[in-house]
Amino acid sequence: MTSFWSWYITLLTIGTLLALTWLIFATRKGQRPDTSDTTMGHSFDGIEEYDNPLPRWWFMLFVGTLLFAVAYLVLYPGLGNWKGVLPGYDDGWTSAKQWEREMDKADAQYGPIFAKYSAMSIEQIAQDPQAIKMGSRLFANYCAICHGSDAKGSVGFPNLADQEWRWGGDPAAIKTSILQGRNGVMPAWGAIIGEEGVKNVAAYVRKDLAGLALPEGNEFDLSAGQNIYTTNCAACHGASGQGMPMLGAPSLTSNAGWIYGSSLAQLQQTIRHGRNGVMPAQEQYLGEDKVHILAGYVYSLSRNKE
Repeated sequence: MTSFWSWYITLLTIGTLLALTWLIFATRKGQRPDTSDTTMGHSFDGIEEYDNPLPRWWFMLFVGTLLFAVAYLVLYPGLGNWKGVLPGYDDGWTSAKQWEREMDKADAQYGPIFAKYSAMSIEQIAQDPQAIKMGSRLFANYCAICHGSDAKGSVGFPNLADQEWRWGGDPAAIKTSILQGRNGVMPAWGAIIGEEGVKNVAAYVRKDLAGLALPEGNEFDLSAGQNIYTTNCAACHGASGQGMPMLGAPSLTSNAGWIYGSSLAQLQQTIRHGRNGVMPAQEQYLGEDKVHILAGYVYSLSRNKE
């Protein structure tokens, strides 16, 4: 901020406080000391205003707000380039510095606890009740908004409490997913294989790979669907639809892995227009130690189902 605007804001703020102080004391000085039945001489709809002083509690409350404003402007930034003199902050208080101070305090208090669990394996954490409680709180704060409070996911977000894993369900894979994030891309095939191709390959995947029934009253060429699948889909999802965790390609042998819906229409939509799912990396927000505990908690969710 330039010196001109700094002085402008400073003088305007101080001038306003001084004007308010003068106003409250000047009007107080001209008032009668006690109450009476004397009115101001005007009436509105039968209502008259008494000529009485403001209540003392109101006056003291107003004075208190002025004193609070002065104290605030001394301690915190608010007068142009003035940094404030709040103790414990070099070169003045800022919200970022306060956040850093609170984080340092939290690290000093909870750092040894996280260090204890960071020395344990994810499998061990999954068996530790205290670590599971910590992991569940981390999950509720950072993961539940997408995966649900019960970790069973929703449309577009995978279930973390079953045995279906797009990128692998071993401890290392789970931790990597949380630390580095994932970006799953299903390309759109509608323009390449045509509408008939979309319908046939969707029917093949649903019936022959997943073993699910097709809606009655519709005719599909499953043989053509198989040829399209072998040519275009098997490279990612595998010849028998078993999936490929290295690419994040889900297994097509179970509808539990179809996070965008398992109906024939939803499956056609996925093939026709493709999908693009992003799991954001959490390393910069949580750090290695917290992710380690969180990975143990997520790992425990599917282990408890065995």
